Amino acid sequence: MTTPSSVLVVGASAGGLAVAEALRREGYEGRLSLLGAERHLPYDRPPLSKKVLSGAWKPEQAQLRPESALTKLDVELVLGDAAIRLDVAAREVTTASGRSLRADVVVLATGLEARRLPGQEAWAGVHVLRTVDDTLALRADLLAGPRVVVAGDGVLGTEIAATARGMGLEVTMVGPQSAPLANQLGLQVGGYLAKFHEDQGVKLRLGIGVQELLGAEGRVHGVRLANGEVLPADVVVVAIGSRPAIGWLAGSGLQLADGIVCDSRCQAAAGIYAVGDVARWHHEGLGTGVRLENRTNAVEQAMAVAANILGKDRPYTPVPYFWTDQYDAKIQVHGFVGADAEVAIVEGDPALRQFVALYGSRGKVIGVLGWNMVKQTRQHRQHVVDATAWEAVQKLAIPQ
Repeated sequence: MTTPSSVLVVGASAGGLAVAEALRREGYEGRLSLLGAERHLPYDRPPLSKKVLSGAWKPEQAQLRPESALTKLDVELVLGDAAIRLDVAAREVTTASGRSLRADVVVLATGLEARRLPGQEAWAGVHVLRTVDDTLALRADLLAGPRVVVAGDGVLGTEIAATARGMGLEVTMVGPQSAPLANQLGLQVGGYLAKFHEDQGVKLRLGIGVQELLGAEGRVHGVRLANGEVLPADVVVVAIGSRPAIGWLAGSGLQLADGIVCDSRCQAAAGIYAVGDVARWHHEGLGTGVRLENRTNAVEQAMAVAANILGKDRPYTPVPYFWTDQYDAKIQVHGFVGADAEVAIVEGDPALRQFVALYGSRGKVIGVLGWNMVKQTRQHRQHVVDATAWEAVQKLAIPQ
């Protein structure tokens, strides 16, 4: 394969920047461009719902690299200009300002966009959290109003609830699941998380959705739930999930199905790759398409894509990993966990909020979750890599 003379990365967050850095580390000397819809230099998103929202960090502390490092990287930064169209055959991207950017290889790393409740734009005091600007706007409202309703019981919703509670605010979490993250971590661990939040003073209204937002004179003052209950609110945070930011690719000819469909090398078409939250690639180890929404995957996938751009022809077959920090808890997950898997506590004690759980399906270990047991969780990750027989690890289970 001929080394491309130019690479354009569309998306200037963690995944996009990681592609550029990996290419340079591999010795790539061609023209390298990074196009971002936001005006900010590339920054990290996980700290937004925690460190930046709480005020523990200034926004610039979430910046991934200082400007001097980006200069040394020798990358052309085009910021504050969203991509609106892709010509796959020409490998040409058109931006909102009318720019036309062309390269031998185009990497798509546009991430996610937040889902919203119908009509929420009509009310001041209603927020989503995806960007640093979203975070600063939400923080300003949190500082002005004590009653917060978080609509959403997934990772982002629980993190925001924890941060707001840590700021001393009155927090109610609303969501359709029977326990926070139950669909993702299973009902047993979700139950532990529910009690954890309740012990911190968060009010839970779970298993029920939002019917409508209530307000007056342009500002929200409450949330009506599907059962008719009205929750007073000075601030409402909508954390009901996200979708891949791929609307601009409609009609491009790429296959789109809850993400950009790619082969096992993360290639969507000749000279077109996808990275991070938007990429649905064929995982050879699992024999199916996978799309992951987490920071670790974005960076690891970026390194695989950089290698493939340079002709190394490597399938991307990761063991997924993500973490969430809530109050004093660090919860880490390796592999795949879920509502349908069997669960065995193999170290620690959930009552002490310090434990390791293995997840099993179809007779083998598929995932491991650690709650404030970083070293032990990393050790048990090997069961996921080895696909250890579930019967064998059950012998390690601690009765609950």
